[in-house]
This record gives sequence, structure tokens and C-alpha cells, in this order.
Amino acid sequence: MRCVEAEPLLQVCVPQRGVRTRVILVATTLLDAQAYPKEDLTELYRARWHSALNRRSSKQTMPMDVLRGKTPAMVRKESWGHLLVDNLLRAAMAPAALEHGGVPRQVRLQGARQTLTAFHRLLAQRPSTTRERGISLVLRAIASHRVGTRPDRYEPRACKRRPKLYPLLRVPRQQARARLATAA
Repeated sequence: MRCVEAEPLLQVCVPQRGVRTRVILVATTLLDAQAYPKEDLTELYRARWHSALNRRSSKQTMPMDVLRGKTPAMVRKESWGHLLVDNLLRAAMAPAALEHGGVPRQVRLQGARQTLTAFHRLLAQRPSTTRERGISLVLRAIASHRVGTRPDRYEPRACKRRPKLYPLLRVPRQQARARLATAA
């Protein structure tokens, strides 16, 4: 398969197994081939793909896939709250990974979340003189939660969890209880 470059479009070949698309067209405004080689733009596109995977991971780790707000304003607040927590977690994951010889992408988001949840009270109670040591221990604990080696892994697009046999509760719980009490 031959890959060619067009002016604002960069045609990138994907040689790895398990990837649905073999050739990707990347639109770019970085037209200077000397300053921005094709390989660098390909790596940049791959980094963008990792950021999309990070968003998906965040949605699943911090149950964000189903928002519970009933009004647009509450949904907006809930979304901003989740983004804030995600940014705070990643702000702890980055220095933890870099300080302990890794890359932030190699640290498990759920591991960082559990570690910070477990240690936040202890850090708050420490006197300011020993807080630095506590923070360093927490960062080491966060860095120890590594993502397994997954070179370009691919997974089937299927849900493992089966739906429940009971119907969804579509009215307030109190109303459903009242209906059950009158039916009995």
C-alpha cells in the first residue's frame, strides 16, 4: 500500500493489526514539510487519539456515562464537576509518573483516584512541616498503579454485562411504592 501526501491533507498508513482503518486522512494547516515532517504529524495525531481514549476512560472510571441532572443547567454543572475532578486527578498523575520514571499515560486513572481518596484525610491532618513527605509518598503510591503493557491492543466492540430482567423505574420511587401498596 502506497501513502501519498496532498497539500492540506496528510495520508497516514496504519500498518498494525486489529485496526479497522488502514489509511487515515489527517487534515492539517501545518503545510511546511521541512518544519513539520510527516512522522511528527502522525505522532501528534496518535497523541490526539490518546486524549480521546483518556476522555472515554474518565467517563467510565468516574461514572460519567449517565448524567443524573434533570435540567440543562444541572447537567452542565455535573459535567463541569466531572471535568474538574478529572483534571485534578491527572494533575496528580503527571508528576507522579514523571517523578518515578514513567509517562502519565502509563498510570491507571482508577488507581490514582483510589489512592487520593484513601489518603486525602491523612494529608489534610498532617502538619505543614511533614506534608511534603506525605505528598511524596502519595505520588509514589499513585505511580505504582501502572497500566499493563498494551501495545496497540484491540478489543471486540461488545457489551459483557447483560440487561436486568426487571423493567426500568420510570416514576419516582415513592409513587411506585404507593402503586404496589394499592395493588396488594
